Amino acid sequence: DSAKALNFQNVHSPAQVREAVLQTLAANGMRDGAHIRLTLTRGVKTTSSMNPLFNAYGCTLIVLAEWKPVVGVATYDNAAGVSLVTAANRRNPPSCIDSKIHHNNLINNILPKIQANLAGAADALMLDLDGFVAETNATNVFVVKDGRLLTPSADACLPGVTREAVMALGRDVLGVEVIERRVSLAEFHAADEVFTTGTMGELTPVVLIDGRKIGDGAPGALTRRLQAAFAKLTDEDSPEHAPLPDFE
Repeated sequence: DSAKALNFQNVHSPAQVREAVLQTLAANGMRDGAHIRLTLTRGVKTTSSMNPLFNAYGCTLIVLAEWKPVVGVATYDNAAGVSLVTAANRRNPPSCIDSKIHHNNLINNILPKIQANLAGAADALMLDLDGFVAETNATNVFVVKDGRLLTPSADACLPGVTREAVMALGRDVLGVEVIERRVSLAEFHAADEVFTTGTMGELTPVVLIDGRKIGDGAPGALTRRLQAAFAKLTDEDSPEHAPLPDFE
């Protein structure tokens, strides 16, 4: 969808992307504990210019594979939880740069991340132009209140695949009421539980926001249940898991 919104031409097919990923994993002997980042550029230019007309050769797919397990990544502590601060910068609205377009122009995310680093927090909670919570600088966010699971509407955030999976797990596996709507910062401060979701961090409990303790200051029960359900979903023995083929 992002490539289409950016009018990329000659985009690789899903089968071509899959083959490129498998070739990269095979070349590096990677079967587990690896993180893969895919980047699609508009392609090689005939001259330096911002004009896409000079991208004459079609898209370039970059497959970056790293040995990068979740445990030990500094930003995420999925056992004890992390702290967040509210960012001074607001999340881009669709009227400027739609956050549903996954792109590499991340200055709107990097400035809040710098703020979080300087404040000694894991990440920064970003608000939209109306003051409602959108997401963090790197992840989607959830609130648990009175047994219900709330997440901000995807008006000013990138609705991630982990976010979607967690919503389905909460609703279909755990039988929890899942609500997508605008959620205020005050609701986050007063939440029973808060956690973030992302491809790298998976489900990370949030125990402190702007110096305010969330719940009792420890990862909550529903967060733990969702972590367990997500781990089961992504386990290689899960029926949902697609095993890697034998590498040649």
